[in-house]
Amino acid sequence: MNILGVMGLSAGAAIAFQAAMNAQLGKVLQNNLLATCYAFLSSFLIIAVLTAYVWVNKGQGSGGEQAEFMPNSLGAVPWVLWLSGLFSAYGVASLYYLIPKYGVGNVMSYALTGQIVIAIIISHFGLFDSPIKEVSMVKVAGAVLLVLGVILINKD
Repeated sequence: MNILGVMGLSAGAAIAFQAAMNAQLGKVLQNNLLATCYAFLSSFLIIAVLTAYVWVNKGQGSGGEQAEFMPNSLGAVPWVLWLSGLFSAYGVASLYYLIPKYGVGNVMSYALTGQIVIAIIISHFGLFDSPIKEVSMVKVAGAVLLVLGVILINKD
């Protein structure tokens, strides 16, 4: 496994930790939507600072001038891509709602299955300019085994 594989695994682990912690935060605050607001606000602030740092320092490599902070191509973004925030809000808020009821492992197993199945479809058709990775029988078998695994994980 290369560094990108390790990064992917650690990203998945971070999502599981974050979901469990914010589900507990929602429980303590008695408001899952408030926990969702905190998750998005803190994420926004961290990424905004990181983005500003990268853009400012990017310009210094080419003679010291600062890079533009806002891309000129905002108007060129297809409208459907702006819906990504809706999917993110639904997914995150749903996790925070479901985890206290069903447990982190159970909910994350369903979430991961949904992610992988949809990712296979997106990759097969090259949606959103993704690299095309055609569905094969091996991938179908892997998805079926994943679903069977989720059934076993969630069996009481």
